[in-house]
This record gives sequence, structure tokens and C-alpha cells, in this order.
Amino acid sequence: MDALLLGIYAFFVWLIFFKFKWLPWNKVSMVIVFTIPVVALTILILTLNIVAPSSSDVRVMNKVLQVVPQVRGRVIEVAAEGNRSYKKGDILLRIDPTPYQYAVKQLQAKLKADEAALSDAEASSRQLNETARAAAGQVAVVLARLDLARKRLAEHEELVAAGAGDKFALEDARARVRELEGELITAQATENEVKQKLSAKSQGEFAAIANARAKRAETETQLENAQWELDQTIYRAPSNGRVVNLQIRVGTMLVPMPFAPAFSFVEDEQELIAFYQQNELYNVANGNEAEVALLTHPGEIIKARVDSIVWAQSQGQVQQGGMLPNTGPVGTPPNRFAVKLKLEGKYKNLVLPAGALGAGAIYTEHGQMVHILRKVFLRVSTKLNYLVLKLH
Repeated sequence: MDALLLGIYAFFVWLIFFKFKWLPWNKVSMVIVFTIPVVALTILILTLNIVAPSSSDVRVMNKVLQVVPQVRGRVIEVAAEGNRSYKKGDILLRIDPTPYQYAVKQLQAKLKADEAALSDAEASSRQLNETARAAAGQVAVVLARLDLARKRLAEHEELVAAGAGDKFALEDARARVRELEGELITAQATENEVKQKLSAKSQGEFAAIANARAKRAETETQLENAQWELDQTIYRAPSNGRVVNLQIRVGTMLVPMPFAPAFSFVEDEQELIAFYQQNELYNVANGNEAEVALLTHPGEIIKARVDSIVWAQSQGQVQQGGMLPNTGPVGTPPNRFAVKLKLEGKYKNLVLPAGALGAGAIYTEHGQMVHILRKVFLRVSTKLNYLVLKLH
């Protein structure tokens, strides 16, 4: 763009001083002619750097997941292919599930045995409680019969005393009362015996039930973990993305170690980051218009907006340790700050190559009349991306 402006300026100089000779070409005019573009371009570029800052370092960054299996095993199927796109939930590989299936079946059988043991313990406790309730109920029945018999005995005694009763009926009533009193003593003795047994066994029964329940809960937890491990033998895509650096084959032994990933999974979720010097961003605000020209898309201007500025970098952190901070013999060059850009319009769902580089510019709310110059600069530079400058 600088060359274009200089070319236009040189054309007008040629018209004025050489074609039409409206002004004389002397030392004064020469100084003026050569001074004007230097001063004008300097002011223009410095102004653009403030109101429409540009960056020659714009990068496309993707989130990369290092795929590490959750379980140990030998690969029996590689469903994924290298450098292919997959949707979330697609099967990428399978690990031999045989040992994990055995573990699940074993724990399922153990769970049934624990449930049976718990049922037996609860049934024994219920039977003893039912016996105690039956003994108490028998005592209540005998008491009710004894009360009725005593009332009838009292009635017969009153009739005999009045001379209107039957002595044989009175004796029969007395015999019935004595009989029921004996039954009551027997029922109470049975109840006391059952209570003593219940008291002696209650603690043991309760402990047995609690122990059986604890064993069942432990087995259920182990079964859930075994089922989870079995599910992990099938690895699915964690999100939409691509499989990269796929080197495993059927028969490869995988282990759940973070330093031994199976392959890399590049998610489709991307971040477009532009890096700026520290004094270029004081006019930049969230939502400002931005444009990007990537080397992978020559001739194309990608529209975006400022999502946020990452106001943090490593120079703002002091490492934890027992040593005093080392300030160094000379000043440290200032690091840059990152600006996160968000694609918009027809480019909103555009999937860019991870690691793509390019240039970009942000258009602030200031000096909008000169933004057009920055846009022209950027468009000229993206046209130059068509040139492949190598001699082979």
C-alpha cells in the first residue's frame, strides 16, 4: 500500500513539474517534494497503528486432546482412520473386553449371593419377631378369657348367696377360672422365654443384617466400577473433530498412562488469536470489528470481531520457590498480549486449518475515516499470498 500511495504521488509530481510544468523543478521544490511523502506516510502509519492496529502474527489454535485409554488392554479394532473427521460419540477404537466381562459376571453372581444372605438374615429376624408377637397375642387372649370367666364366677357366687344359684355351676365356674389361670401362667412363661431368646439374639441378628447389607453395598459398588471399566474398552470421540497421528494397530497394548497416549484428537472448536505489542491495545474494546488474512486462504478477507483481550502473560508471574526473584542485569523485552477474535457472518462456522498463520487488523471506534487505508493494506497483503516465493 505504501508503494501504491507513493506511485500515485509520483504520478501527480510528474504531471505538475514535468508534464505541464506548472511549477519549476529546483532545489526548493525538490526538498518539498521529497519531504511531503515522508512526513505524510509517517503520520498516516502512526495514526493507523493507534486507531486500527495491525498484527502480522495471527494464529488459528485448536484444542488438542491426547487420547489416553482408561483401562489396560490389547487393541482388537481400530475403527478410526488418520486425518478423518468424526462426530461426537463415534467409535474410534476397541480394547479386548474379555477380562472385564469376566469381572462383571463374577460380581453379578456375588451380588446375587449377597442378596440371598441378606434375605436369610432378614427372614430369621422376622420369624423371631413373629414368634414374639404370637406369644404376646396368646397372653392377651388368655387374659381376655380369664376376665370373662371371673365375671361369670362372680355372678354365680351372687346367685348362690341369694339362694337362686346352682352350686354345680359355681364349682364349674371356679374350675374354669383355675384352668385359665394355669393357661395364663403357661402363656406368660412362653412369652418371657421368647423375649429372652429375642433379647439374646437381637444383637447378633441385627449385626448379621448390617453385615449382609454392607457386603451387598460393597459388591454393588464393585460391580458398577467393573461395568464402567467394561464400557471404557470402547473409546468414542469426545467431541466433533479429527484423528491425527494415528500409529496404533490391532494388537497394540494400551495402558492408562498419561505419558503414553494412543493418538491425538484435534477438536473442531477453534480460537483465532492475534498478538499485539503492549501499547497497541489501549483503544481496542470487546466487540470491535476485525479482519484477518490467512496464508491458507489467499485473496480472502475473513471477518471477525474482538471477543476479549487476554490481559495476562508470563512476565506477570513470579515462580514459587525458595530463591529471591532474579531481576537480571538488563531490562527484559516486553512480551505481547493476545487478542481473542470471534468469527462472524458467513465465516461463523468456518473450520480453519489448525496452526494457520496470517495477518489481521482491528478497527477501533476512533479515526474511522482512515480505517479504509488499513483495509486496503490488508487486502493488498492477502493478494500477495497468492505468490509462492521459491525457485523450485
